[in-house]
Amino acid sequence: MDESVSATLAAVEVALRGHVSSADPLVAEAARHLADAGGKRFRPLLVALGAQFGDPAAPQIVAAANVIELTHLATLYHDDVMDEAPVRRGAASANARWGNSVAILVGDYLFAQAADLAATLGTEAVHLQAQTFARLVHGQIAETVGPRDSDPIEHHLHVITEKTASLIATAVRFGGLFSGARPEVVEALAAYGETIGIAFQLSDDLLDIASESGQSGKTPGTDLREGIPTLPVFYALADDDTEPSAVRLRELLSAGPLTDDALHAEALTLLRGSAAMKRARETVRTYAEAARSSLAPLPTGEPRRALEALCDVIADRTN
Repeated sequence: MDESVSATLAAVEVALRGHVSSADPLVAEAARHLADAGGKRFRPLLVALGAQFGDPAAPQIVAAANVIELTHLATLYHDDVMDEAPVRRGAASANARWGNSVAILVGDYLFAQAADLAATLGTEAVHLQAQTFARLVHGQIAETVGPRDSDPIEHHLHVITEKTASLIATAVRFGGLFSGARPEVVEALAAYGETIGIAFQLSDDLLDIASESGQSGKTPGTDLREGIPTLPVFYALADDDTEPSAVRLRELLSAGPLTDDALHAEALTLLRGSAAMKRARETVRTYAEAARSSLAPLPTGEPRRALEALCDVIADRTN
């Protein structure tokens, strides 16, 4: 199975270079920018793993993985504009290099490329990609406007579900669907993808706090410095612990972006050792275990064990 998955990912990488090309040199350079910067390719990996439940060599698998990755890349261009991010994947973001207008339009171009490629897979792929795109947009809007009258923690988890987990669910669904897996297997894979997608994003956010070395792909504590609340922060702010360290942490987190180096370092240290951080780790594990449970309808064997192992990796990587 490892060789099959590796071969699929290698083919996806080659095809991706073609899909981000353009006759316009500026569009070609800007569209290649994030693809060339690398990334985890987590979503194509899930397409390849889902395909193990049917014919992993089916000709549609590489195209399906590219639909997912092109959609993901497009969202990154738009996210960086909205967040005014100067860096993405260790390099200058597209908006920092070419300006917001070019970054937005290149994101649109990649969405168009994804839709065009989905059309080669049939109407079901087009519908699924469009429905997923709608969920991504709803998630971004929810994040932008804030919780309004809803609970901040529930709202945060809803944003993650729509903005991140929806595409991961479609990735593993595509793998099952276009490999010819049975319908009940495809549905179980999609349920797994949505739940593991939540765990994946939450664990990424925890790595930003827990990592000493930038495992998350950005400088540790970036979210704190920029005032971007993640699950441990929400838990800490909702805590009524009267211990001096907990009270001090709430004071620091309530102040907004922690641009002062000393205050940032203090908050990061307190958050790493807090009950809120422990609770957030437990939440990640809860979602990872729920994802594992959703695999129950799948046949036992190496493909299922690989998806179960992914649950362990995601649950354990922030410890």
